[in-house]
Amino acid sequence: MTSDKHSLPPEPAPPDPATEPLFCALITPHRSLGQNAFRLVMTLMCVATLVSSLPFMLAGAWPVAGFFGLDLLALYLAFRINFSRARSFEEVFLTRIELLLRKVSHRGDRREWRFNPAWTRLERVTDEDFGLVALALVSRGERVPVAGALSAAERADFADAFGAALLVAKKG
Repeated sequence: MTSDKHSLPPEPAPPDPATEPLFCALITPHRSLGQNAFRLVMTLMCVATLVSSLPFMLAGAWPVAGFFGLDLLALYLAFRINFSRARSFEEVFLTRIELLLRKVSHRGDRREWRFNPAWTRLERVTDEDFGLVALALVSRGERVPVAGALSAAERADFADAFGAALLVAKKG
């Protein structure tokens, strides 16, 4: 058994135009408060709670300090829930032959939809005062909301870019 040490590796197959991505998006909820800012806010709230409850404790109304502590605990829990919800996301992947929508919840639950781009349309719900309030993918009687985590302006930009890519997919 002999082996040719000078053989060239096989050439990669040319990419299939039908499977090349026309549009890719990862949509995540916006969070303006990072971990460092969260620590700073909680530290300042602890100091404010201590300073506010001190006069009550000195006056003998010590249960008031406990209620201040409950407020602080409620604020902390609200931030923790907010940060856990930030782990959710949506992925939109479009090729000429397939549209993939994947939604992952903050708990890690995954849902996936696959559509034929030729039979799919992007439905827009617009409000006079608030702009573009909702988007949905509609195909063969199925309606799936998309880009719910975006602001109205971001949703409009997404709709324009995705709508243009969907038209390209439908043409060819």
